[in-house]
Amino acid sequence: MAVREALNSRYVLAAFARGIPFSRILIHHVLPNAAAPILTIIGLLIGGAVTGSTVVETVFSWPGIGNLFVTSVGNRDVPVVQAIVLLAGTAMIMTNLAVDVGYTWLDPRSKSSET
Repeated sequence: MAVREALNSRYVLAAFARGIPFSRILIHHVLPNAAAPILTIIGLLIGGAVTGSTVVETVFSWPGIGNLFVTSVGNRDVPVVQAIVLLAGTAMIMTNLAVDVGYTWLDPRSKSSET
């Protein structure tokens, strides 16, 4: 959807009118402008994979952090539950940080200005 919107923008139509090859237009004009929503979705999918592992490991009885979390909650093992929640929270924070750095790298205009 984002690529389609970028392809229909005026600057892409102007680039076509100037005779720039499609591959160059795609790489230099369309993809950088369409990458922000894609980067957001990738960040959300990584967060869903981290939290969804608990359900998958419990349903299929696979050994892992998700199964350990459910077992620890059942046994009221508070330090293990706290450690796993801290690990999952840190993973989400690092993912959000990577997405924010990616935004800044893709679009330097998104840097906050100090006023």
